Amino acid sequence: MAAAVLREETYLPDGREQLARVYDFVRAHEEAGLGPLKPRYFLSGAEPGDQVELPAELYAALRQVVEALQRGLAVTVAPRTLTLTTQQAADLLGVSRPTVVKLLDEGKIPFERVGTHRRVLLPDLLAYREQRRADQYAALEATSVSVDDEEDLDAMLQQLRDARRAIGRRRRGLTE
Repeated sequence: MAAAVLREETYLPDGREQLARVYDFVRAHEEAGLGPLKPRYFLSGAEPGDQVELPAELYAALRQVVEALQRGLAVTVAPRTLTLTTQQAADLLGVSRPTVVKLLDEGKIPFERVGTHRRVLLPDLLAYREQRRADQYAALEATSVSVDDEEDLDAMLQQLRDARRAIGRRRRGLTE
């Protein structure tokens, strides 16, 4: 059997009836109060006993693919190495390469040097991305105010300005 070439591939929603059966099975299991399926998943062949157990990570990826396809979305699978260049890291974060270099130099993302080149480990980059998202959600929550029809608009705007200033001071490392 020839080795499969790893490449980025996009899958379009097709066979939605079969996807619906898989999706309904997973949802029914969870809604029955059984919680998420236990982490034992099998891929089976045409012959009885022809099966292999799937690791939980592969199941999670397949579940995400099925849910997206069920919703009529296309799915792209893109193989990545575990060690990234600064440009690859920038592409994954959606920022410029100089921004990634700055984050590395500030110690916000761990990296290794290979000669004069910086290399970022994918798990470290994904951990940074998740932390950044959590920080962004916290900042949004901190700037939210309840809207009261009777409250003065100027007072509400002042509360928002004060919250933004406090977040800016915290971000710069200044005490409140």
